[in-house]
Parts: sequence; C-alpha cells; structure tokens
Amino acid sequence: MRAAVLTKFRAPLELASVPDPDCPEDGVVLKVLACGVCRSDWHSWTGSDPDVSLPHVPGHEYCGVVEEVGARVTRWRRGDRVIAPFILACGQCPACAAGNQTTCPTQVIPGFTHPGAFAERIAVPRADHNLTALPEAMDPALAAALGCRVTTAWHGLTGRAALQPGEWLAVFGSGGVGLSALLLAKAIGARVVMVDVVEDKLAHASAHGADATVNASTCDAPDAIREITGGGAHVAVEALGIAETTVSALKCLRKLGRMVQIGMPAGKHIQMTLPMDAVYSGQLALYGTRGMPAWRYPSLLSLIEAGQVDLTPLIARRVALSDASAELAAFDGPTPPGVAVITDFAR
Repeated sequence: MRAAVLTKFRAPLELASVPDPDCPEDGVVLKVLACGVCRSDWHSWTGSDPDVSLPHVPGHEYCGVVEEVGARVTRWRRGDRVIAPFILACGQCPACAAGNQTTCPTQVIPGFTHPGAFAERIAVPRADHNLTALPEAMDPALAAALGCRVTTAWHGLTGRAALQPGEWLAVFGSGGVGLSALLLAKAIGARVVMVDVVEDKLAHASAHGADATVNASTCDAPDAIREITGGGAHVAVEALGIAETTVSALKCLRKLGRMVQIGMPAGKHIQMTLPMDAVYSGQLALYGTRGMPAWRYPSLLSLIEAGQVDLTPLIARRVALSDASAELAAFDGPTPPGVAVITDFAR
C-alpha cells in the first residue's frame, strides 16, 4: 500500500510502498477514507513525542471502510463505515469498566505507538470496544476531523468542565480544537470569547458565531476577557499547549471557574510555572483532558445528525497524501483558519 513515512524528524515524509497491515485477531483493517493533519502529528514530526520511533507512519484522525475482520470480532463486517477514537482502549481493565477508556493503562494510539493513517490502509485492534458506525450521510472529511479535535473538545466541554447554557467560555487558540470548541459551545448555548494572535483566525471565528474576539498580541487577554464577560469566563479552554496561554486561561476565570487543558504540552512547555495564587484565591478547578471514550461518540453524532451543530467550517483544505509534509511544516508558524484533511491517497 501507499503511505507517507516519517524517516527523519523535521524532514519531508517519504512517499513509499509499504506492506499492507496484518489484521489483528481482535481488530479490523480499514481502507482509509480520510485522515486529518493535526498539531499532534506535528509533535511527532518534530521529534517531541517520546512514543514515536522511526521509521513511522503518522496519522491519528481517521475514518474508513472495513476491509478485513479478525476472528474474534463480533460487531463489525466488511463494508461497514466506521470511525475510531485516537486512543484505543482494552475495554476490560478497571479504568475502562468505569467509563474512563482514555486512561486505559494498555492503550494503543495509532499514529504514535502504532502505525497511523497517513496510508491507504490501517490496522485497528480492539475493534469491538472502540469503533463507532458512521452515519451514512456524513462526509468522510468531516468524520476524520471528529477523530481528535472535535471529540477532544466535546469531552473537554461536556465530560470535564460541564459547560452550561448561558455561561461564558474563553478559548485560547483558534485552530482545529479551538474552532471545534467554539462551534460546540454555541450549540450548547454558551457565549464564547475566542483568543488568538492571528486576525484572519479571529475573523473566521467571528463569522462562525464567536460573541467576542481578543487579539492577545495587542492587549492583556485576561483583562480584556474580564471586561467582556463582566467578571471573567466561567470556563476556559487552552488549545495550544504552551505556558503563556495556559497562564492566561487561568487568569481570565471568574471565581469558581473551570479551566480545561486540551493543548498538548511538549518540549520546553512540559514544565510550566502557573499562577497558583489565582487557583487558590479564585477556588478554580483545573482539568486535564485527552481524547474521548468511544461510548460518548453517539452523543456527539446525534447532535450533528439532528442539525444542532454545523462542523463543516472546520474543513479548510482537502489535500493529497503528498501534501502532508507541507501541512505539518506549516505548524511551525501561524496557520490559516480551518484544518487540512487528506482525502486523496493516490498522489
């Protein structure tokens, strides 16, 4: 099969013919219909993720059609259109039994710990515990975007911070996760302030429902948010994984506010100095979140199918597999609004 292979950090991916994946006994092999290009893939590409060993096939936001089915799989058949969370849980340990599959101690993460979906096919183990059927009418490009950014935002807002209608949400970073958080929060009935340093992204957010925007390069973002919201946001989402925005996200909250760390801290941002005086005096809650359990997919898919949220503004570019290198390199600087999804695996 054709795949884009990472053979050297920060180098163009090598388009190569690699062996087709073997089908796991408890899994399936999918023909990949679409795969998003995510900032988390950029962490792999730069060598910041310790789970990645070279050579490696990136790609963790994918959907596909079942081509092969393992002997121990009972729920899926050839021809089924499915999506998988990027964290594949075992489904049997105490964490999984409690519904916390994203903390499964033996989790498998295609694109990081295992070969990913920058390829024509991907092997997906633990299929019965993780795959979810896609609605027939759903665009594969949109479905692929759900696999990380949208699902992580949905779980962060509803499964962790419990965002309520009428509350103010401040979103730091208006990339894929940030834009997802905006669209989902508006569907919930919240009011949203988007924070970025790129005017085009802020304009894009305004065009898609943001109640207010703040350019953090021209003002003190927490002060601006407190002014806009009449005392501070009820919930803040950090969607970049860097110290400056994490500090600002905490400082922008009103008393008893909740902050959700969605951005992945890596490199020099693994260790951060945080304003714990604000956490203490404001009696704030700080949540970490990563991915979404498979059992929560129906709540999100039902919202989309019912027309309560339109996520199509997420998709900015449909690209070929050969474009993946350029999309990854673009994360070194400010990126344009929206996300890129690989939909053409032939070139």
